[in-house]
Amino acid sequence: MNPFRPAGRAEAQRTPIRAEAPTARTEGTVATLRLYDPIDSWGGYWGVSAKEFVGVIDELPEETTEIRLLINSPGGEVLEGIAIMNALRSHKARVVAVVEGVAASSASFIAASADELIMMRNSELYIHNAWGIVIGDAADLRAVADDLEQHFDRNIASVYAAKSGDSVEHWLAEMDKDRFLTAEQAVAEKLADRVEGVGDAAAAKARFDMSVFARSDGRRAAAISDPKLPSSSEPGDPNRKENAVAYSDLTAGLRERLGVTDAEASDETLLAALDQALEEQADPTTPSASAALPEGAIVVDKAAHEQLVADAAAGRRAMDAIDAQRRDDIVAAALADGRIASSSRDSWRAQLDKDEDGITAILAGMPKNTAVPVAEVGHSDTLTSTEDALYAQAGWGKTEKGA
Repeated sequence: MNPFRPAGRAEAQRTPIRAEAPTARTEGTVATLRLYDPIDSWGGYWGVSAKEFVGVIDELPEETTEIRLLINSPGGEVLEGIAIMNALRSHKARVVAVVEGVAASSASFIAASADELIMMRNSELYIHNAWGIVIGDAADLRAVADDLEQHFDRNIASVYAAKSGDSVEHWLAEMDKDRFLTAEQAVAEKLADRVEGVGDAAAAKARFDMSVFARSDGRRAAAISDPKLPSSSEPGDPNRKENAVAYSDLTAGLRERLGVTDAEASDETLLAALDQALEEQADPTTPSASAALPEGAIVVDKAAHEQLVADAAAGRRAMDAIDAQRRDDIVAAALADGRIASSSRDSWRAQLDKDEDGITAILAGMPKNTAVPVAEVGHSDTLTSTEDALYAQAGWGKTEKGA
C-alpha cells in the first residue's frame, strides 16, 4: 500500500490524488514528460510504475533529441525509481529535469541523474536514507540493516555524488539528516544546475500525504499507522455473497430459537446461549412440563429440541467452514502477493487458527513480492527476492548522451 495515498485514513489525506500514466507532448524534436505522482510498482491508482513510464518513453518519436521531465512527486519504490532513471539514461536524447514543486525520495535521484536539473523558484528536493520493512529474527534484521546501508543507501548516494562531484560518504551523511533542500540550496549543493521561473513547493507537498517523512524524537514516524485491512484480500469481487447471505439467515434463526433479542449479538454470544440451552436439555433436574416453571423458562417438545440441536450443529459447521475458507483465502492472497513463500504456507495457516486478527495484520504489513522485503517504505512491493533486488542494482551505470 502506498504511504502517500493512505487507505482508511481520511483525516490524513489532503488533496485527492488520481495517479495517471505519463503522457508525452512533443514540440519539434523536444518531448515533454510529466512525473506528477508517487512511484509505485502497482501503477494505476497507486502511482506511476516503471512499466508505464518506460512504455511512454518507447513511444517517443525517433527524431526526439531532448526530453524535458517535469517533476512533482513524493517519490516511492527505490527499484522502480532506478528503472525509470536508467530508462532515461539509456535514451539517446538529452534529458532535462525540471522540478516544478517537489522531487522527494526516489524522485530526487531521478532528477539528479538527468543531464541537466532545473529547479523552479520555490521548489524543493528531499533526500533521506532508504527504509524497509522486515519480519524475522535478529539475524534477519541485522542482514536487512546491512543491505540498506551498504547497498541501497550507497547506490542512491552515488547518484548524488556523480552529479555534484562530492564523495559518496558526503551524501550518505546528508541523507542521514533527512534534508529538504530549497531550490537555491540544491544549486549550492551542486545537485541542480540553476533556478528559474516560479514554482510552488508548499502546494506540491500539500497535494501528497508527506507525513511519512516526519521524524519523532530523532527518528521517522511509522509509515503506516493503524493499518486498515480490506474486507477481503482477494481480488475482484471477493465477498462471497451467497455464503454471507446464508450465514446471516442462519444466525437470525439461531437468535430466534435461543431467545437472544440482541440483533448484534456476536457469534460467541450465540454459541454460549446454545451451549446453555443444550446443558439445560440434558440436565435430568430440569423441571417437567407439569412443574411450575421459573419466570423466563420455556418447555420445548422433543421434535423441536432435536431440530434445535440439528440447526445448532449445522450452524457451528457453517461458521467453522466460513472461518476456514476466510483463513485459506488470507494465506492464498499472501502467497499471490509474494508476501510469504509457499514453503511456509502451512505454518502461516496454522497461526491464523490461533490468532487470526494478529496474524492477518502482520501479513498485511509485510511488503509484497519478497520473502525478506527490502524496499523504501510505502513502496509497494517488488516482484523479486531480497537477493535478486540487490543484485539487480549492482551493474547499472550512466550512459553518455549527446545534446
